[in-house]
Amino acid sequence: MSPQLHTGSETSTFKVPKCKKVLRVDTINPQVREVQYAVRGEIAIRAEELKSELETKGSNLPFNEIVNINIGNPQQLKQKPITFFRQVASLVEYPDLLLDENRDKAKLLFASDAIERAKILVNACGGSVGAYSHSQGIPHIRKNVAKFIEERDGYPADMNKIFLTMGASAGVQLALRFIIEHSKVGIMIPIPQYPLYTATLSLYDGQAVPYYLNEEKDWGMDIGELKKSVDEARRKDIDVRALCIINPGNPTGQCLTEQNMREVIEFCQRERLVLLADEVYQENIYMPSTRPFHSFKKVLKSMGPSFDDVELISFHSISKGMIGECGRRGGYFECQGIDKEVVDEMYKISSVSLCPNIQGQIMVDLMVSPPRPGDESYDLYKKEVDDIYQSLRRRSNLLCDAFNELEGVTCNRAEGALYLFPRVRLPEGAIKAATKAGKTPDDFYSLAMLNETGVCVVPGSGFGQEKDTSHFRATFLPPEELFSEFIDLLKRFHQGFMEKYRD
Repeated sequence: MSPQLHTGSETSTFKVPKCKKVLRVDTINPQVREVQYAVRGEIAIRAEELKSELETKGSNLPFNEIVNINIGNPQQLKQKPITFFRQVASLVEYPDLLLDENRDKAKLLFASDAIERAKILVNACGGSVGAYSHSQGIPHIRKNVAKFIEERDGYPADMNKIFLTMGASAGVQLALRFIIEHSKVGIMIPIPQYPLYTATLSLYDGQAVPYYLNEEKDWGMDIGELKKSVDEARRKDIDVRALCIINPGNPTGQCLTEQNMREVIEFCQRERLVLLADEVYQENIYMPSTRPFHSFKKVLKSMGPSFDDVELISFHSISKGMIGECGRRGGYFECQGIDKEVVDEMYKISSVSLCPNIQGQIMVDLMVSPPRPGDESYDLYKKEVDDIYQSLRRRSNLLCDAFNELEGVTCNRAEGALYLFPRVRLPEGAIKAATKAGKTPDDFYSLAMLNETGVCVVPGSGFGQEKDTSHFRATFLPPEELFSEFIDLLKRFHQGFMEKYRD
């Protein structure tokens, strides 16, 4: 049968709107309107406004710069890039330096092992970093990721179950897109949590099923709390399908014990939940003797074949650790216990975007396969990494001690990650002023801090917190040589704020 064409003489009930744009806030996808991302929310936007004002002649602000401790962005706060990584990245971008006729010139600026690694990677890219790669990621790099995982955990990894991604965030979003089949699907998320999770759940029309971390026990995780959370959700006919765990924690900085992880895996098996393990801070471990990092993959495999049915997706990133290459957007995830047909569907969806960016993939290769003892670059690489690590440990303790000296403030020490999440007990006058301004108390406090000091933090309400508590998240990434001045600035602000609103 031939298709029927509508003629201009037919009557249509649709009226073309006049004098209105097609795209308006009330006509866009409603899930987009629901998305909130506090890390770059109102206060971060205000920080950008103040930054522009500082660049204007005649600015009379009471500070000279904006200090962005709202986000784990190390190189923005002057963390030096790792030399070997940047040398390789430079060489693959300008491969003429790898030609035989330019060998002597290249050796004047670049280490010999950086030159050799760049040659290998350019060849793995098909001759140019400007070319598309395999949609799952460059095979050579996925092989190296698999080798890294095997060396880390002591159990084999399959490169065909590893996906390179545009940062770990893209991997998390892909996994959640697959799990959320309909609007009643629930995903268990920690409170406090990294707002990537609530934002993505809003965008994909899923249900956040919160479970609370215990601040009094160093932000510990209790299996009883997990059980209570999943049972309450299922009584409301929410189809709970996955448990998200951030380890080490963001924003809370806790690091799970191996026993606690075993309990989590057992819980996921009993409750038939996919375990999503966000492990991007696995190198940021500040109490290695008492709270070392264990990957969920390692713990799961150590529990034997009776747990082979547990579905695990683990995430890692080049943005954290000692690398801090946030802007290159590189990461990966590994599937363990996921049906092959589902992995095939993941590959199909990855193919829609053609491939992750190549420089991000290259940095993943360098993260999982850095210089080894005996390589020309090894001594410098080890010194740079050790210096950053030790400085982060010192800064985390300095800032934690400073917070605990403030009136009405308590702060758990960071066992890992890049953040502290202090609790602030504000005077009743501040709470009333916040209510009058139409803001939560922690929003009000954080905005006042920004306006008076130029220091940008994230209010605890953006991560979730216990009712009637106020927190904020702060990185300890400002340069160590400026840390004393930075802490004094925060102390003066807090003292003045408390005096202003004292009961």
